Formats: sequence, C-alpha cells, structure tokens
Amino acid sequence: MATGKTVAHVPVVRTIERPRNVDGTLARVPDFFGTNVFDLRAMAKKLSSHDLDTIGKVMKLGGKIDATLAERVASAAREWAIEKGATHYCHWFQPQTGTTAEKHDAFLWLDKNGHPIERFTGKELLQSEPDASSFPSGGMRSTFEARGYTSWDPSSPMFMMETENGRTLYIPSVFISYHGDALDFKTPLLRSNDSLNKEAVKTLHLLGEKSVTNVITTVGAEQEFFVVSRDQAMARPDLRLSGRTVFGKRPAKGQELEDHYFGHIPTRVHAFINELEIELYKVGVPIKTRHNEVAPGQFEVAPIFEGSNIASDHNALLMKVMRTVGARHNFSVLLHEKPFAGVNGSGKHVNWSMSDSTGRNLLDPGSTPHQNLVFLTFLCGVMQGIYDHSDVLRASVASTGNDHRLGANEAPPAIISCFLGDTLDQILNAIEAGKADNVSAEKALLDLGVNHLQHVALDNTDRNRTSPFAFTGNKFEFRAVGSSAPVSFPTAILNAAVTSGLTKVNAKLAARSKGGAVSPESVFEVLREVIRDTRNIRFEGNGYSQEWRDEAARRGLGNLPDTPSALGVWTTPAKTAFLVETGTLTATDLESRAAIQWERYIKQRLIEVNAAIEMAQTGILPTTLSYLADLVELGEASARLHISTPAQKLAGELGQFAVRFETALSALRSGLERVTAGDAFEHAELANTAKAIASQLLPKLEELRATADQIESIVPASKWPFPTYQDMLFPAD
Repeated sequence: MATGKTVAHVPVVRTIERPRNVDGTLARVPDFFGTNVFDLRAMAKKLSSHDLDTIGKVMKLGGKIDATLAERVASAAREWAIEKGATHYCHWFQPQTGTTAEKHDAFLWLDKNGHPIERFTGKELLQSEPDASSFPSGGMRSTFEARGYTSWDPSSPMFMMETENGRTLYIPSVFISYHGDALDFKTPLLRSNDSLNKEAVKTLHLLGEKSVTNVITTVGAEQEFFVVSRDQAMARPDLRLSGRTVFGKRPAKGQELEDHYFGHIPTRVHAFINELEIELYKVGVPIKTRHNEVAPGQFEVAPIFEGSNIASDHNALLMKVMRTVGARHNFSVLLHEKPFAGVNGSGKHVNWSMSDSTGRNLLDPGSTPHQNLVFLTFLCGVMQGIYDHSDVLRASVASTGNDHRLGANEAPPAIISCFLGDTLDQILNAIEAGKADNVSAEKALLDLGVNHLQHVALDNTDRNRTSPFAFTGNKFEFRAVGSSAPVSFPTAILNAAVTSGLTKVNAKLAARSKGGAVSPESVFEVLREVIRDTRNIRFEGNGYSQEWRDEAARRGLGNLPDTPSALGVWTTPAKTAFLVETGTLTATDLESRAAIQWERYIKQRLIEVNAAIEMAQTGILPTTLSYLADLVELGEASARLHISTPAQKLAGELGQFAVRFETALSALRSGLERVTAGDAFEHAELANTAKAIASQLLPKLEELRATADQIESIVPASKWPFPTYQDMLFPAD
C-alpha cells in the first residue's frame, strides 16, 4: 500500500528546446509551425495547381472529392508522410466516449508477386472500417452488428504524429454506422455548420449583403487542467480510475489568498508546457496563451480562433498530446471538471462567433452604422436561439464532472442566461423602447451611440464570470462547457440553436422585404420584437445567487440542477425538434445519444463508488484500525505507569469515527447492491438507475467521504495510505 512517504521524490526537470535550423540556430515558431501538417502549403509541392484549387475550395466551403482526385491526394499524402518517416496511417475520429480513437494501418502491401511495396490508395483515404460494436451506440445497434465506417473529413487537414516509437499519418474523420447513423461527435458539428451557413447567408442577403457567399462559425476553446506528479496520481485508485478524488481532507491553505492565479509558472510545469507547445505547433495547433489558474496545481492554455471544425479537432488533439507529454515529465494531467473538492474546478470556455466570406466577424460591433446593423441583427438571432433552446444547451454540457462544479458556485450555473454588459443592455432597451422609430438607420444608430460601440464593448463592458453564456466584446463565451468535454458537441448544439434563432429572425425580415431586401426601418421593427420576446434570457447579475434562481423561476427559465435532470431533455421532442429541423441530429440520433449519456453517467458514478469502497476497505479502514490499536496500547501503557496522556481521549475520538466510517461504508455497499440489482441496466431503466444513483448512492458516498476526511485529520501523515491534497497540490517543486 502506498503511503505519503513513498511519493516523496527529488524532481527532475526535462528540458526541451525548440527545433534547430540547418545552420544550428534555434528555429523561430513560424519556421516549424505546421511542419507536420499536410496543409495547402505541403500539398502545393505534391499536387497540380488545379487539384490544389479544388482541395482548397472543399476545405473552405465544403463539397465532395471524387475518386480520381482522392487517388492523387492519397498518393501525395503517402509520399509526404513517408518522406517524414511515417510507416502507418490512421483515420482519427471522435466516438461518443469523450476521447478520440484511431486504428493504425501500415503503408506496407504485397504486390502480385508477393513483394513488399508501400501503398495508400484513394479508396483507403476516403474510408476505413473500424469495428463499431464496442463503441457507444445507445442501443442503436446490436453487439453482433460490428460494421462501422470512418470517412475522411477534408475540411480538416491531415497531420503526422511523432512519438518515441514511430510516426503515423493521421486522417481527421467522421464515424458512421453501417446504416449511415452518426456514431461520433464530429458529424453533428459538420451538419450544424452547414445549416447555420445557409441561414446566416440568407440573413445577410435580406440585409442587402448580396455578395456574401458563406458563413462559418469560429471557436477558440480555453483549456483548464490540473497537473499532479504521476507517481502520486498512480498511488490513488480514485484518480487512476475516475479522474477525481473521492476522499481528501482540505489542506490548511487552498486558493484563499488568490496567489496562484497568474503567478509564476513552476519550473517543472513550465518545462512541460514548453514541450507541449512545441509538439502542438508542429501539428498546427495555434496555442497562444498559458498561465496559472485560480486553484493550486491548476493551469490554462488557450489557442487562437479557428473554424469550429478545425478547432474541435485541435482541442481533441490538445487533450491527447497533453497526456502524452505530461507523462514524459512525470505528470498526470487531470481534465476532470472537479478533481479536488474545496478548490475551483476546470472548465473549457468555448469562445464562439461567426465570420462571413469577406472575413468579417459578424459579432464584432464594428465602426460604421451599417456594420452595426448587421451586428445587432445577428446578436438578436443568437439571443433568440439561446432563449428558445436554453434547456437543450444546458443538457449539452451535462456531465458528472460539471455536477460537482454546479454545487460549488462555479460556471456553469444550472440556469442558462445571456450576459451582454451594461452598454449593450442599454442599447437593446433603447431599441425596444422605440427610439429608432421613423428615422434613418444611420440616425438611429448615432442617437443610440452604437457608432461608438466598438470602443465601449471592447474596453468598458465588464465580464461576468457567473454567466454561462456571456458576450465578451466581439464573441460569446460559452463558459458552461466542462474541461473534459469534446468541443464539437456543445458547439454543434449552439450552432443549431443559433440557426433556429436566425430562421425566426429571417421569417420576420422576409415578411417585411421588398424586392428581396429589407429597409433599415423594418429591420429595427424586427429587432424590437426579438429584443422584447427574448428579454427574459438576459441577466446582468450574479448567476450563483438565490435571488437569481428565484427570479429565473418567475421568468419561466429552466433550472436543471444535475445531469439526471438535464438528460431528460433529450427525450422531449418539443425541446429537441429544432435539432432535427436543422439536420444536426436525427430522431434516431437523439434517442441513442440520450441512452449513451445515461449509460455514461451511470458508469462514471459506479466507478467512483467502487473506487471509494476499494480505498475504504483496503486502505483507510485498515490504517484507521491500526493507528487506533497503537493509541489503545499507548493509553494502556500510560495507565499502568499512572501517566496521563491524550492517547485515551484520541483513541476514543478515533474509535467513534471508525465505527461511523464502517457504518457509512456498509450503507454504501448495500445501496450499491440495491441500485444495480435486477434490470437496472436495461435500456428502458437507464434513466431510473441514474436518478437512483444521484438520490440514493451519492449522499452515502458524501457521508463516507466526510468521515474519511475527519479521520485523515487525526491519523499521522506518515501512516495515511494515499497521497494527500497537500502532497498533490503543493509539491516540493
């Protein structure tokens, strides 16, 4: 059994420098950024200008690649990868496990004479066939129906991953069943991007922007995480198996002094992040920011904005590379939303906006009245979508990890609301009040001060850390997404919600259009209606307060306090119809994803419960009884010598805790047996099982934890069987 003493070590800092140029000088980041990406720059050396132009259009605008072009791309990709030392390729995808998946195939082939050759065909590029039977399908498929397909997503460039054991060409892909059902998180994102593009272009055309040909969504996902020494994490079954600590006494110091936030990055962590950035730069992930976060042992890295499909791949790649590089530095990277009780957990703030074919950010207030009119229209479209579909957005971020943050006054609150800031709030109030009536668009905007909005919004609009969906100058920050979540799924739901909102706005605009365009005065009429109809979703105050919960109830807003409550949304057609209407998910998708999320919740909670039982039975209880025996023996010896010591009192106190702990442990074991008995895991019973776990098992687990943490405050640190919070959050280095 590992103890607090066994994890002490002298830290060794692994130092990695940037790649070097041929003359031996250190390369600058632009010199090696994307060197392992088969992007248009790399393709230009292998493909004709015509092929390059076709691929470029598909990457930017979407579309199909025919078999003959796929053959030439595959040949070029093979040549490029082999020149860089690759021996294998894989279709890399995002199944509904929360992680990525890959199956490696060698370029090796045998010709008709049995001689070895290197081959990679267009057919192999376009499609692969991994076994789909063991991936979550939510009952969509029987176990014996094993066939599934990965299909190349040409909108996201291929790249090469380097490890100590070789190099592999990665092909970003979607994952579908034999019958064409989406089995991944990426497919709904791509679908939602298509639907939003069509509706947003329609909006711009109604506003007179006839030259715009397409609109994309852009994302920049801030990634928060904890790092702890790997040997310490491996000595704790709860961290190894569930990603969070189910036991752990708070140290005397946590984050109270706020001294960790933006503080000096510790030497070992700095070395880890340096190497992480180098590895990410090679595969084209544009990490921009790194800093200490609020909690001890917590950090954040953040990228530059990209198209949401590439951003989702890059965030998945970031999480994969973080774990690999972390292990090289003897770190375990913890992406769980709440690995340590009593300190802030981790989120993944998804900064989201829209950009049109001219390169304009549609959520940038801009510097001219005309641009501001576009901005206000799209702002209202977003608010309409959030107002109409807030419960589904809440469900899209529901997870066991986020449940811990909900109870700790951290984003996300259980109630979805929009924060716009005082300035925007006042402008919308003025429009609603009719101050834009019967005047030109320019005059109305000047009267409202909107022509100066770009300065006010960027400089004077405060941030609201309690809001799950906040406007931050020229984008929205979806703060409710959990740190371990794939970016693709909540972004897909957000895209679909905004598409739905724009559809409503477009219907109002079209009804007032003349000759295919809408006058500025009519646009303001529509804005006034939308602002009035969505007023209840706007909230500028403290999203954690009881006053807001009371006010939200009066406004009729949903309050889904935990994952079992939120997941019921997926099986409520009235709430999810917009996902089918926008083509983001089919009715079958919705049913299967509901079942998958119920199963995931159940399995994750049961892992936590079983880890707690194991740690209690094999570590904490034996340690407690052993130390209790020592105290009793010391007390008896003191009594024989007629010496008064605190041993008897301490033994009595610890004995009471031991009895309470064993009672709580017995109750947890019994509760586990009841909850998992019979048909608890049958498809039709998943929701009931999950709710039983939340209402019956989790309170028992918390009771066991509370007693364990009291025992930890008595037992000497040298005897405690697991690394403590103080060990992990405040290492010697």
